[in-house]
Amino acid sequence: MKNSTQQLTLLISQLQAIAQSGKFYTKDVYDKERYEQLEEVSKKLVAQLTTATPEQLQLFFDQDTGYVTPKVDVRAVTFKNDKILLVQEKSTQTWSIPGGWADIGYSASEIAVKETQEEAGIKVEPKRLIAVYDMAKHQYHKQSFNYIYKLFFECVPENTPIHSGVETSNVAFFSLEEALKLKLSLNRNLPADLRMVFKCRQTQHWETKFD
Repeated sequence: MKNSTQQLTLLISQLQAIAQSGKFYTKDVYDKERYEQLEEVSKKLVAQLTTATPEQLQLFFDQDTGYVTPKVDVRAVTFKNDKILLVQEKSTQTWSIPGGWADIGYSASEIAVKETQEEAGIKVEPKRLIAVYDMAKHQYHKQSFNYIYKLFFECVPENTPIHSGVETSNVAFFSLEEALKLKLSLNRNLPADLRMVFKCRQTQHWETKFD
């Protein structure tokens, strides 16, 4: 069950999406003014819940135009000798499955390849889609007011050495037991995610999980 802050965050995100989409599509000048007022209310609510500066709030609210859609976070699940590849973030010193935001011009599987090479220095080939999750329906420690879908791809690594990247300080392969003892980046992956991907690894005919 979500706590009150998570529920309020989701409601504010929905409010902001209604305001932004309404501003874009309405042809009525008075309706546009009302949607702008609604957006201002959303900004004030966000300001009450976060330590974001006015400039950061403006950037968040102005980053998209038109109809608001979810952002996509892609994770590349890579195994070697039945151990999973994890990277340690420089900024937080927490561990996560390699991945990041989907970029324009790349397919989701191409993002899995790109992020793994950037964060772990290794080339991989996506094999199958493990899961598509709605982040709001799970217990992630959300750090953004964006609405987010998470995609997990199982990938096969090339026989090349791993090394840290610009945003990572350490890279290694771990058993499930070892991984669960790490300080995980809980906005990127949960212990339940690790258990799920290891189960997928042991299952030949895996059915993609989705919300």
